[in-house]
Amino acid sequence: MPSPATLTIDLNALAANFHTLQAVGGAPVHPVVKADSYGLGAAACATRLAAEGARTFFVSRSAEGEALRQALGGGPVIYVLDGCLTGHAGRLAAADLRPVLNTAAQLAEWRAANGGPSGLQIDTGMNRLGFRVEDAPEPFEGLELVLSHLACADAPDEPMNARQRDAFATAALRYPGTVRSFANSGGAFLGPDYAFDALRPGICLYGGGPEGRPDPRIRAVATVEAEVLQVRDVPAGESVGYSRGFRADAPVRIATCAAGYADGLLRSYSPRGEVFVGGELRPILGRVSMDVCAVDVSGLDVSVGDRVELYGPNRMIDDAATAAGTISYELLTSITTRVPRLYVG
Repeated sequence: MPSPATLTIDLNALAANFHTLQAVGGAPVHPVVKADSYGLGAAACATRLAAEGARTFFVSRSAEGEALRQALGGGPVIYVLDGCLTGHAGRLAAADLRPVLNTAAQLAEWRAANGGPSGLQIDTGMNRLGFRVEDAPEPFEGLELVLSHLACADAPDEPMNARQRDAFATAALRYPGTVRSFANSGGAFLGPDYAFDALRPGICLYGGGPEGRPDPRIRAVATVEAEVLQVRDVPAGESVGYSRGFRADAPVRIATCAAGYADGLLRSYSPRGEVFVGGELRPILGRVSMDVCAVDVSGLDVSVGDRVELYGPNRMIDDAATAAGTISYELLTSITTRVPRLYVG
């Protein structure tokens, strides 16, 4: 049965963003396809990116890597950012996955298992994963990649960016001949001295801007639409939705649309959310429910069965995220499995 809510993924836009990032950053792009390509489907997205020239990919979990290996087959390099968890060395090796080693214990386990090629993460100030600079190990056999992660790349004027860059450049000198990867999506736009040997973008591939707001160089990839289920006139003085979240000071015409927080339309959209309908941006009225939301369509020619764009090329995802008090990453990864994915391009 057709679904009244859909997620359309524009693979041509994904490919365009891939090439834009390579051109802007001036280095090969190694796509981050963790969390099922930020909710858009890692198998389809990585397959298209491989066709565009990507040869190395990053996931977070071992299971993600195993699924991606099945989708891509042999050849592409797949790194697992979690590293080599206890008891996972054999599993990683069997799927031809490379751990990004984060601790001395992970390094010892991988080497004891004769696991093969690996990466190494150096923590340059984010205090999340990786060896502290002063604790970084000596070079070891099979090390092919050294990386670090920017904490504030979406804020170009943040002094920490340069401190991290310089710390990484110094630490990486210990590992001659390895691929150095430092710049994430935002880092790709910070300048050539952030690129090193390979870029490691995520959100900009999928349509989010490098500074958490729309960027004309980045195309929308995900379009979430919902069908209008009912149109009604609400008299002045009446309310819409749970807890009377919206009260009409004047007569208003509303469209009830088939998307709610069970589909990934965050409840926090109330009361600042907007959608694109009838050629205009119109506000969501009242609280978002589990399965539906209400939209002000006063003065528009909107009928049952029409489609409303929650975000996409006419309602950029960063703007939608700001209205919901969050970031584009959360919007994409919140889209639930009951919303079918449709691939175009």
